[in-house]
Amino acid sequence: MKPSDLVHIQWTGSNTHNNNDPAGDGQAGDEGQGKDGSDRSNIVEIKNLNDNFPLPYESTTMWSAADVKWIYSGSTAVTPKDLAVIMSSSGYYKSVNEAKTKAAMNPLLNNAPASFEGAVLKFNRGTYHYMSTRNNNFSNRSQKSTLIVS
Repeated sequence: MKPSDLVHIQWTGSNTHNNNDPAGDGQAGDEGQGKDGSDRSNIVEIKNLNDNFPLPYESTTMWSAADVKWIYSGSTAVTPKDLAVIMSSSGYYKSVNEAKTKAAMNPLLNNAPASFEGAVLKFNRGTYHYMSTRNNNFSNRSQKSTLIVS
């Protein structure tokens, strides 16, 4: 993409995914993580596409390269560290400070919102690799991607 382009990051999940036969929603089996019938996502930066673990939010470059134009919480005065926490928690935490005081995030994102209205961002030039932690734990699944701004 170009540095003048905007990206709307959002996703939709579920709390009632039907995994039972005959799979009324066409998705038989329960091969994911987390609570049965749930579908969750998040975005964390990774150093490269061979990695399966996120960079610490303190050393993220993807979110420090983003200019927040709109975000679901209303205030665009979001620090890069806050943005990293928001995206990694699927909006469960709205800031680094809230992550220090609110109930702990479930490692499988079970207490995260199923859907995330997201943010509209403008990125600086660079190459940014990212993944979903919950949806990247099986040999048949690898939700990773790269954003290239040139």
